[in-house]
Amino acid sequence: MKIIAMIPARYAATRFPAKLMQQLGNKTIIRHTYDNTVATGLFDEVVVVTDSDIIYNEITSHGGKAMMSIKHHESGSDRIAEAAANLEVDIIVNVQGDEPLVKKEPLQKLLKVFEGEDGKKVQVASLMQELKEQKFIEDPNYVKVAVDLNMNSLMFSRSVVPYQRDKTVTPVYYEHIGVYAFRKEALMSFTRWPITPLEAAEKVECLRYLEHGIPLKMVVTEYMGVEIDTPEDLERAIKLMRQ
Repeated sequence: MKIIAMIPARYAATRFPAKLMQQLGNKTIIRHTYDNTVATGLFDEVVVVTDSDIIYNEITSHGGKAMMSIKHHESGSDRIAEAAANLEVDIIVNVQGDEPLVKKEPLQKLLKVFEGEDGKKVQVASLMQELKEQKFIEDPNYVKVAVDLNMNSLMFSRSVVPYQRDKTVTPVYYEHIGVYAFRKEALMSFTRWPITPLEAAEKVECLRYLEHGIPLKMVVTEYMGVEIDTPEDLERAIKLMRQ
């Protein structure tokens, strides 16, 4: 199988404008994400797909590979679908540009679900990690995911899912990490579908798959780093790098 990683990188982020060009140690966030994805050695190719000349130049001037997206896109998956449309590829991994501390092991586990007979049924897979601090469970910037007994996604929400009505039961809360692996056909289908009602309400793109009856195979990882959505997240990432 040919496997590539694509990193969607939008400059004008709503909650933290120009976040991908913020300094994290000796590099920008987007360069950390690109370099760490390449360093995993899992991919035949790694490409940043961006709407920004600034981000494009940041990557290419340091020897990386980047592509400009032509259209305006509502989601990162739509952005990389445009870039992947004419590529000969089997599996595409979407590594979010704001995941600068990405490591090999979680991505390796993600790709493994496509192997074997059971793997042939998987169209889309994604990562999640357990949330243990109540402030993060209640924070709408942290997308929660509920899964079935086979680790297929049932629901994604910025609300607290599941709701603990029975206080004698202690549910496990998972944070969805915005790293996806798609079969190319599934990604192309996604980008042809219009935005769906739950996706529009929650602003969570993977709900588009669920609303079309396609579950995501979820993979638990113990460490993925920090998804940088706010200046506070950047401070957490800086502290992690210092440890």
